[in-house]
Amino acid sequence: MANFSLEDVKTLRERLGTGMVDTKNALVEAEGDMDKAIEILRLKGAKGNAKRADRSTAEGLIAATQSGSTATMIELACETDFVAKGEKFIALADKVLAAIVAAGATTLDAANAASVDGKTVSEVIADEAAIIGEKIEVRRIAVIEADNFAIYLHQTSQDLPPQVGVVVGYSGTDADTARSIAQHISFADPQYLSREDVPAAEVEKERQIVTEISRNEGKPEAQLEKIVDGRLGAYFKQVALFEQEYARDNKFTVGKVISDAGLTVVGFARFKVGA
Repeated sequence: MANFSLEDVKTLRERLGTGMVDTKNALVEAEGDMDKAIEILRLKGAKGNAKRADRSTAEGLIAATQSGSTATMIELACETDFVAKGEKFIALADKVLAAIVAAGATTLDAANAASVDGKTVSEVIADEAAIIGEKIEVRRIAVIEADNFAIYLHQTSQDLPPQVGVVVGYSGTDADTARSIAQHISFADPQYLSREDVPAAEVEKERQIVTEISRNEGKPEAQLEKIVDGRLGAYFKQVALFEQEYARDNKFTVGKVISDAGLTVVGFARFKVGA
Protein backbone atom coordinates (compact mmCIF):
# COMPACT_ATOMS: atom_id res chain seq x y z
CA MET A 1 0.00 0.00 0.00
CA ALA A 2 1.37 3.41 -1.00
CA ASN A 3 2.31 5.60 1.96
CA PHE A 4 1.36 8.81 0.19
CA SER A 5 -1.89 10.31 -1.03
CA LEU A 6 -3.16 11.84 -4.25
CA GLU A 7 -2.93 15.16 -2.45
CA ASP A 8 0.81 14.54 -1.98
CA VAL A 9 1.16 13.92 -5.72
CA LYS A 10 -0.76 17.11 -6.48
CA THR A 11 1.32 19.16 -4.03
CA LEU A 12 4.60 17.91 -5.47
CA ARG A 13 3.47 18.48 -9.04
CA GLU A 14 2.42 22.06 -8.27
CA ARG A 15 5.71 22.69 -6.51
CA LEU A 16 7.95 21.34 -9.25
CA GLY A 17 5.80 21.35 -12.38
CA THR A 18 6.62 17.70 -13.10
CA GLY A 19 4.42 15.18 -14.88
CA MET A 20 1.91 12.97 -13.10
CA VAL A 21 3.65 9.66 -13.82
CA ASP A 22 7.15 10.90 -12.94
CA THR A 23 5.87 12.49 -9.73
CA LYS A 24 4.02 9.37 -8.63
CA ASN A 25 6.96 7.11 -9.45
CA ALA A 26 9.33 9.33 -7.49
CA LEU A 27 7.04 9.18 -4.44
CA VAL A 28 6.83 5.42 -4.75
CA GLU A 29 10.62 5.14 -4.91
CA ALA A 30 10.96 7.54 -1.96
CA GLU A 31 8.34 5.63 0.01
CA GLY A 32 6.32 8.78 0.46
CA ASP A 33 9.20 10.98 1.63
CA MET A 34 8.58 14.34 -0.12
CA ASP A 35 12.15 15.64 0.23
CA LYS A 36 13.60 12.39 -1.09
CA ALA A 37 11.12 12.42 -3.99
CA ILE A 38 12.22 15.94 -4.89
CA GLU A 39 15.84 14.81 -4.93
CA ILE A 40 14.96 11.84 -7.14
CA LEU A 41 13.16 14.10 -9.62
CA ARG A 42 16.02 16.61 -9.66
CA LEU A 43 18.62 13.91 -10.25
CA LYS A 44 16.54 12.48 -13.07
CA GLY A 45 16.25 15.93 -14.61
CA ALA A 46 19.96 16.65 -14.17
CA LYS A 47 20.80 13.62 -16.30
CA GLY A 48 18.48 15.04 -18.95
CA ASN A 49 20.32 18.38 -18.80
CA ALA A 50 23.49 16.74 -20.09
CA LYS A 51 21.59 15.29 -23.04
CA ARG A 52 20.09 18.71 -23.79
CA ALA A 53 23.41 20.59 -23.74
CA ASP A 54 23.68 20.88 -27.52
CA ARG A 55 20.06 21.77 -28.17
CA SER A 56 19.09 25.13 -29.66
CA THR A 57 17.50 27.77 -27.42
CA ALA A 58 15.62 29.98 -29.86
CA GLU A 59 12.82 31.04 -27.51
CA GLY A 60 12.76 32.84 -24.18
CA LEU A 61 12.26 36.34 -22.85
CA ILE A 62 13.94 39.67 -22.24
CA ALA A 63 14.01 41.13 -18.73
CA ALA A 64 15.45 44.45 -17.56
CA THR A 65 15.57 46.60 -14.47
CA GLN A 66 17.18 49.73 -13.09
CA SER A 67 19.08 49.96 -9.82
CA GLY A 68 20.51 53.38 -8.98
CA SER A 69 22.76 54.59 -11.78
CA THR A 70 22.85 51.18 -13.48
CA ALA A 71 20.38 49.37 -15.74
CA THR A 72 20.74 45.66 -16.47
CA MET A 73 19.09 43.63 -19.23
CA ILE A 74 19.27 39.89 -19.85
CA GLU A 75 18.00 37.36 -22.34
CA LEU A 76 16.91 34.13 -20.66
CA ALA A 77 16.61 31.51 -23.37
CA CYS A 78 14.77 28.20 -23.61
CA GLU A 79 13.76 25.75 -26.34
CA THR A 80 10.02 26.37 -26.84
CA ASP A 81 7.55 29.23 -26.57
CA PHE A 82 5.37 26.95 -24.41
CA VAL A 83 8.01 27.08 -21.68
CA ALA A 84 8.81 30.77 -22.30
CA LYS A 85 5.29 31.87 -21.41
CA GLY A 86 5.03 29.66 -18.33
CA GLU A 87 4.85 31.18 -14.85
CA LYS A 88 7.85 29.17 -13.62
CA PHE A 89 10.10 30.40 -16.42
CA ILE A 90 9.03 34.02 -15.96
CA ALA A 91 9.59 33.75 -12.20
CA LEU A 92 13.02 32.22 -12.87
CA ALA A 93 13.94 35.19 -15.08
CA ASP A 94 12.96 37.62 -12.32
CA LYS A 95 15.00 35.69 -9.74
CA VAL A 96 18.03 35.46 -12.02
CA LEU A 97 17.91 39.15 -12.96
CA ALA A 98 17.65 40.20 -9.30
CA ALA A 99 20.66 38.04 -8.41
CA ILE A 100 22.72 39.44 -11.27
CA VAL A 101 21.90 43.01 -10.27
CA ALA A 102 22.67 42.32 -6.59
CA ALA A 103 26.05 40.86 -7.58
CA GLY A 104 26.87 43.82 -9.81
CA ALA A 105 27.69 41.41 -12.64
CA THR A 106 28.58 42.96 -15.98
CA THR A 107 29.71 39.88 -17.93
CA LEU A 108 28.03 36.58 -18.75
CA ASP A 109 30.51 34.61 -16.66
CA ALA A 110 29.95 36.88 -13.66
CA ALA A 111 26.18 36.67 -14.17
CA ASN A 112 26.23 32.87 -14.09
CA ALA A 113 28.42 32.93 -10.99
CA ALA A 114 26.14 35.33 -9.09
CA SER A 115 24.73 34.00 -5.81
CA VAL A 116 21.05 33.16 -5.37
CA ASP A 117 19.51 31.07 -2.60
CA GLY A 118 22.90 29.68 -1.60
CA LYS A 119 23.70 28.55 -5.14
CA THR A 120 25.03 30.16 -8.29
CA VAL A 121 22.73 31.41 -11.02
CA SER A 122 23.95 28.63 -13.31
CA GLU A 123 23.12 26.01 -10.67
CA VAL A 124 19.65 27.42 -10.06
CA ILE A 125 19.01 27.45 -13.80
CA ALA A 126 20.23 23.85 -14.08
CA ASP A 127 17.84 22.82 -11.30
CA GLU A 128 14.90 24.48 -13.03
CA ALA A 129 15.91 23.07 -16.41
CA ALA A 130 15.93 19.60 -14.89
CA ILE A 131 12.36 20.07 -13.70
CA ILE A 132 11.01 21.91 -16.74
CA GLY A 133 12.68 19.48 -19.14
CA GLU A 134 14.30 21.98 -21.51
CA LYS A 135 17.70 23.56 -21.94
CA ILE A 136 17.70 27.00 -20.28
CA GLU A 137 20.50 29.55 -20.31
CA VAL A 138 21.30 33.20 -19.80
CA ARG A 139 22.33 33.97 -23.36
CA ARG A 140 23.53 37.53 -22.87
CA ILE A 141 23.65 40.50 -20.55
CA ALA A 142 23.97 44.25 -21.03
CA VAL A 143 24.76 46.80 -18.33
CA ILE A 144 24.53 50.56 -18.88
CA GLU A 145 25.49 53.36 -16.50
CA ALA A 146 23.74 56.72 -16.74
CA ASP A 147 21.83 59.38 -14.82
CA ASN A 148 18.46 58.19 -16.13
CA PHE A 149 17.06 55.27 -18.11
CA ALA A 150 14.26 54.49 -20.50
CA ILE A 151 13.42 50.78 -20.46
CA TYR A 152 11.09 49.42 -23.11
CA LEU A 153 10.00 45.78 -23.24
CA HIS A 154 7.95 44.78 -26.26
CA GLN A 155 5.66 41.77 -26.58
CA THR A 156 5.47 40.56 -30.16
CA SER A 157 2.52 38.40 -29.11
CA GLN A 158 0.04 38.82 -26.26
CA ASP A 159 0.61 35.18 -25.33
CA LEU A 160 4.34 35.61 -24.82
CA PRO A 161 6.55 37.56 -22.40
CA PRO A 162 8.68 40.40 -23.84
CA GLN A 163 10.61 39.30 -26.90
CA VAL A 164 12.37 42.62 -27.57
CA GLY A 165 14.01 44.78 -24.93
CA VAL A 166 15.70 48.18 -25.08
CA VAL A 167 17.55 50.15 -22.44
CA VAL A 168 18.54 53.75 -23.14
CA GLY A 169 20.86 55.58 -20.76
CA TYR A 170 20.57 59.37 -20.84
CA SER A 171 20.84 62.65 -19.00
CA GLY A 172 18.03 65.19 -19.14
CA THR A 173 14.46 65.48 -17.92
CA ASP A 174 12.27 64.60 -20.92
CA ALA A 175 11.34 61.04 -19.97
CA ASP A 176 8.58 60.82 -22.60
CA THR A 177 10.97 61.55 -25.45
CA ALA A 178 13.54 59.17 -23.99
CA ARG A 179 10.92 56.41 -23.97
CA SER A 180 9.99 57.20 -27.57
CA ILE A 181 13.67 56.84 -28.51
CA ALA A 182 13.70 53.42 -26.82
CA GLN A 183 10.63 52.46 -28.84
CA HIS A 184 12.32 53.69 -32.02
CA ILE A 185 15.37 51.55 -31.26
CA SER A 186 13.18 48.47 -30.76
CA PHE A 187 11.88 48.98 -34.31
CA ALA A 188 14.90 50.36 -36.18
CA ASP A 189 17.64 48.21 -34.58
CA PRO A 190 20.62 50.61 -34.78
CA GLN A 191 24.03 49.18 -33.97
CA TYR A 192 25.84 52.31 -32.80
CA LEU A 193 25.07 55.72 -31.33
CA SER A 194 26.77 57.87 -33.97
CA ARG A 195 28.71 57.46 -37.19
CA GLU A 196 31.88 58.17 -35.20
CA ASP A 197 31.20 55.05 -33.15
CA VAL A 198 31.19 52.74 -36.17
CA PRO A 199 34.55 50.89 -36.26
CA ALA A 200 36.87 52.13 -38.98
CA ALA A 201 37.28 48.60 -40.34
CA GLU A 202 33.51 48.30 -40.88
CA VAL A 203 33.36 51.69 -42.60
CA GLU A 204 36.24 50.77 -44.89
CA LYS A 205 34.64 47.43 -45.75
CA GLU A 206 31.38 49.18 -46.63
CA ARG A 207 33.30 51.77 -48.69
CA GLN A 208 34.93 48.99 -50.71
CA ILE A 209 31.58 47.31 -51.32
CA VAL A 210 29.74 50.44 -52.48
CA THR A 211 32.73 51.47 -54.59
CA GLU A 212 32.67 48.12 -56.39
CA ILE A 213 28.88 48.32 -56.83
CA SER A 214 29.13 51.85 -58.24
CA ARG A 215 31.86 50.87 -60.69
CA ASN A 216 29.88 47.80 -61.82
CA GLU A 217 26.91 50.11 -62.46
CA GLY A 218 29.10 52.12 -64.81
CA LYS A 219 29.21 55.28 -62.74
CA PRO A 220 31.70 57.88 -64.07
CA GLU A 221 35.08 57.64 -62.36
CA ALA A 222 35.16 61.41 -61.87
CA GLN A 223 31.95 61.27 -59.82
CA LEU A 224 32.73 58.02 -58.03
CA GLU A 225 33.97 59.55 -54.76
CA LYS A 226 30.86 61.69 -54.39
CA ILE A 227 28.58 58.76 -55.17
CA VAL A 228 30.38 56.52 -52.70
CA ASP A 229 30.14 59.17 -49.97
CA GLY A 230 26.42 59.42 -50.61
CA ARG A 231 25.98 55.68 -50.30
CA LEU A 232 28.05 55.64 -47.12
CA GLY A 233 25.67 58.26 -45.77
CA ALA A 234 22.80 55.86 -46.40
CA TYR A 235 24.75 53.14 -44.60
CA PHE A 236 25.21 55.36 -41.55
CA LYS A 237 21.46 56.00 -41.53
CA GLN A 238 20.98 52.27 -41.16
CA VAL A 239 23.47 51.56 -38.38
CA ALA A 240 23.88 54.80 -36.38
CA LEU A 241 21.04 55.88 -34.09
CA PHE A 242 21.62 59.62 -34.38
CA GLU A 243 21.59 59.39 -38.19
CA GLN A 244 18.33 57.43 -38.47
CA GLU A 245 15.03 58.95 -39.49
CA TYR A 246 12.82 59.22 -36.42
CA ALA A 247 10.13 56.54 -36.53
CA ARG A 248 7.39 58.89 -35.33
CA ASP A 249 8.25 61.65 -37.82
CA ASN A 250 10.71 60.90 -40.61
CA LYS A 251 11.22 64.60 -41.33
CA PHE A 252 13.62 64.59 -38.39
CA THR A 253 16.64 62.51 -37.47
CA VAL A 254 16.78 60.85 -34.08
CA GLY A 255 19.77 63.02 -33.26
CA LYS A 256 17.70 66.17 -33.91
CA VAL A 257 14.83 64.90 -31.73
CA ILE A 258 17.23 64.07 -28.90
CA SER A 259 18.91 67.47 -29.13
CA ASP A 260 15.64 69.41 -29.24
CA ALA A 261 14.45 67.54 -26.13
CA GLY A 262 17.56 68.57 -24.23
CA LEU A 263 18.69 64.98 -23.83
CA THR A 264 22.13 63.44 -24.01
CA VAL A 265 22.04 59.73 -24.82
CA VAL A 266 25.14 58.03 -23.46
CA GLY A 267 24.40 54.46 -24.45
CA PHE A 268 21.79 51.88 -25.36
CA ALA A 269 21.29 48.14 -25.68
CA ARG A 270 18.74 46.18 -27.70
CA PHE A 271 18.03 42.47 -27.38
CA LYS A 272 15.66 40.35 -29.42
CA VAL A 273 14.98 36.77 -28.38
CA GLY A 274 16.85 34.34 -30.58
CA ALA A 275 18.53 37.04 -32.67
